Amino acid sequence: MIKLYIDYIAKTMTISSWQVEHCIQLFEEGATIPFISRYRKERTGALDETQVAEIKHYHVKFEELEKRKQAILKSIEEQGKITPELREAIESEVDAQTVEDIYLPFRPKRKTRASIAKEKGLEPLAEAIFNIKTDRPSEMARNFVSDKVADCEVALAGARDIMAEWIAESLPVRTGLRDLYSKWGVISSKVRDEKESAEEASKYRNYFEFSERIDKIPSHRLLAILRAAGEDVLGVKVEVEPQYAQERISRKVFAGKRKPSAQVNEQINAAMEDSYKRLLHPSIENETLKAAKEKADIEAIRVFGENLRQLLLAPPLGQKRTLAIDPGFRTGCKVVCLDAQGALVHNDTIYPHPPVNEKLIAMKKISQMIEAYKIEVVAIGNGTAGRETEAFIKKIPMPQGVRVYSVSEDGASVYSASPTAREEFPDYDVTVRGAVSIGRRIMDPLAELVKIDPKSIGVGQYQHDVDQTLLKETLDNTVESCVNSVGVNLNTASKHLLRYVSGIGPSLAQNIVEYRTANGPFAARKELLKINRLGDKVYEQCAGFLRIPGAANPLDNSAVHPERYQLVEKMAKDVNITVSDLIADASKRATVHLQQYVSEDVGLPTLNDIMIELSKPGRDPRSVIKVFEFSTEIQTIEDVKVGMILPGIVTNITNFGAFIDLGIKQKGLIHVSQISDKYISSPSEVLKLNQQLQVRVVDVDLKRERIGLSLKGI
Repeated sequence: MIKLYIDYIAKTMTISSWQVEHCIQLFEEGATIPFISRYRKERTGALDETQVAEIKHYHVKFEELEKRKQAILKSIEEQGKITPELREAIESEVDAQTVEDIYLPFRPKRKTRASIAKEKGLEPLAEAIFNIKTDRPSEMARNFVSDKVADCEVALAGARDIMAEWIAESLPVRTGLRDLYSKWGVISSKVRDEKESAEEASKYRNYFEFSERIDKIPSHRLLAILRAAGEDVLGVKVEVEPQYAQERISRKVFAGKRKPSAQVNEQINAAMEDSYKRLLHPSIENETLKAAKEKADIEAIRVFGENLRQLLLAPPLGQKRTLAIDPGFRTGCKVVCLDAQGALVHNDTIYPHPPVNEKLIAMKKISQMIEAYKIEVVAIGNGTAGRETEAFIKKIPMPQGVRVYSVSEDGASVYSASPTAREEFPDYDVTVRGAVSIGRRIMDPLAELVKIDPKSIGVGQYQHDVDQTLLKETLDNTVESCVNSVGVNLNTASKHLLRYVSGIGPSLAQNIVEYRTANGPFAARKELLKINRLGDKVYEQCAGFLRIPGAANPLDNSAVHPERYQLVEKMAKDVNITVSDLIADASKRATVHLQQYVSEDVGLPTLNDIMIELSKPGRDPRSVIKVFEFSTEIQTIEDVKVGMILPGIVTNITNFGAFIDLGIKQKGLIHVSQISDKYISSPSEVLKLNQQLQVRVVDVDLKRERIGLSLKGI
């Protein structure tokens, strides 16, 4: 990558240029974000995963900018208008918008008022007025009257059109106005007359008559307004005081010029006013909205990514024989029994609720399934009829130790209708697949949720409105990060989970599963090299993130990379013990002096990582799942009263607050102002996804089905 870009990235991120350069070299060598941040700390100066991902984002962005620059330079060269100064201005720029501004005067255009005036030969008149080479433009205009130009007024009007376009294409003018709009622009929205009473518009009522500074508006508010505008509910505009805009334009236009005569001043001022109203304001308004949306997108995607991370890293219950229920009223509750590995061994349907009300039959079936399949855990979806089903199940006598859990259904229906679900369960309908997904989620949320498009999991904020390319990049990075931070059991992982392991991808994941099916469990990591198309480079990228419990070499069940096995073996040998003893005995590890193992390739960051991993090889970094009990006081929103203290679970976090599952259909909202007794700028400072807490009800709106909650004073 060009040094210009490397230096810019380093300055923006407040790191050294060599760190950026080495990181980009690793990308170009085929290294992944998890691999670089975990196993190449010496080469990058111990950049963390977030920093490495940011460098990759910039790398892709600047590669695209460089391609655009080359296309622009080629276009200008073909017009015969390139100069050394112009080339330098383009090649030395790192801002894509500025590059486009520089190109604007040379961009091929449709016919404009200015181009028509130029065709009539009026450009010299415009140039003389604009550069104040005349004091009497009216007299000079007589020289331009022709069969194409009826009189002096037509000539001057044409000259003003040309000047207006010059002003609109001026880099200093556009930069100055863009700065004015971004700092002082006011975004306003107004409901369209024909939509004011429309039912679909009611959710946007807060924005029917609304205005706010563009630099102050929160991302969720801007995205809501723009969504409403896209649905043609609201008209939206961004404006500044015209007087201030005209003053900025005037300063740029008259900079360095002698004082004009009254006639010239009149012509240039008229051109400036026309340029602002007709050309500049619409253009800069659109740019300002676009820039504000990009900023809002980034913030919304950041929130989405953090929520997704917390959801994917939710505590797993582990391998337990599970009875899972996808609840329903009229259609019944679909019940499945899964073995400890998550394989479907039985399915049935019960009808304990109205209109069928077969409670006794349902109880008998559940009891028989729990006994027959030695069930250890009951998992119940938290959607429609979830609360009622949980209450029903808890009335059934069960063997000691069987626990009942409520499980989020978000995305289960998407999975059940997906090609992945059809491939896994071709002989079962969507209800069975959905119930299986619910059961597997309690065992290992990460392994199951990777099968679902992250946008469908239900932890986002306007995910369908934001930049989809950036959203996909962020979510893919998040899933990849979570999978690799936990590690993957090479002998039990599905191809859907394996595909997110560093360096593997869908094709190799399929090859790994096929090899495992044909040859049995992997005995050692190095056996991966026997897999079709899995060569040394992929092995380097993936091996450290794959685990083999019970392997002959205990390091195969750790995050120690195979490239460092010899180093660990030397450590053990130097203190006269085996690698297994080094792992098992903390006192022996304490006798290892890391400084003596520092080399050109291995520094203290890697050595410290190795010692940390030896102390807990293969341990799951996720916390332990907890049983949660909703209040029995409430069954519907009608039961919820102001002042109640209720247990709840955080299901979604946004910039304006957090949504809380209270065990009923409607989720409650804790506004950011109600989360803490002290000031916080974001709910995520205090709350985490799946956090269990006590909340106080402060508002119940039955008509809009909204519940306001607070944590203050609790």
